[in-house]
Amino acid sequence: MNQGISRRHLLGGATGAAGAGLLGRAAGQAQRSNRPRVLALIGDRYHNPDYIRVSLDRVFKEVGVGVDYTIAYDQLSRDLLRNYDLFLCFRDGMIWPNGYLGPDAYAYEQGLENSLPEAKSAPWITEEQGAAVKDFVTAGGGFYSFHNNSHVSLSSKNYREVMGGAYIGHPPLRPFRVRVVNAGHPITRGIQEFMVNDEQHYVTYDKDLQYVLLESENVDGLDYEDHGKKSVAGWAYEYGKGRVVFTAVGHTNHAMWIPAHFELQKRAVRWLLKQI
Repeated sequence: MNQGISRRHLLGGATGAAGAGLLGRAAGQAQRSNRPRVLALIGDRYHNPDYIRVSLDRVFKEVGVGVDYTIAYDQLSRDLLRNYDLFLCFRDGMIWPNGYLGPDAYAYEQGLENSLPEAKSAPWITEEQGAAVKDFVTAGGGFYSFHNNSHVSLSSKNYREVMGGAYIGHPPLRPFRVRVVNAGHPITRGIQEFMVNDEQHYVTYDKDLQYVLLESENVDGLDYEDHGKKSVAGWAYEYGKGRVVFTAVGHTNHAMWIPAHFELQKRAVRWLLKQI
């Protein structure tokens, strides 16, 4: 990134001229560089973009890939994506037009003097944006769908088609095991199973089972609703001329930096960029 525009400054607002200008300059910089570059759309109500940026910075530094971060979901477009080699999305599909009390306010929101509108979510993605991601991958780009990003697939047919699955839900933070189910893939070869204290995301997987890489399992015998103890937790496949990866772990820095998971992330980036 050119001097004068920091990664932190790129975490601009989702609307407004300032956010638009920053993203416009970031796109221009990516276009002028021969170095592989990632656009990372991150952060939502339940996932602070700062922890995501701190975690991913380590990944991209170690693989030697440049990254531009943004929270400006409304600016995702074909024009923006064409300046990048890889699109990473680490956010859910919800926005809250009327606002909300913070996640730490649930115990205090009763009996307030002033009434507040009920917190109600709305999807942010449009089918045009979903088609932009789909076309980007079809033409040869990489797409890394992270953790709760499977939730976006509930709001866009095009997005789900390329991403490969959709969110079901998750229990509270608790320990579970992540097991490699395809040890022959470049992303998982030699990776050992690992334990993590995280949100165990349950997802519906739409593609061929041969592309599944990871499975999560609660080893304490705890089910999630009527979905059992296990879920698909990661996959990788080619789509058109491009590639797609989804990995489900990622609610905390601790979970992101489990050594085996950290190695998986680096390999996923390299595989998506066709370096391995």
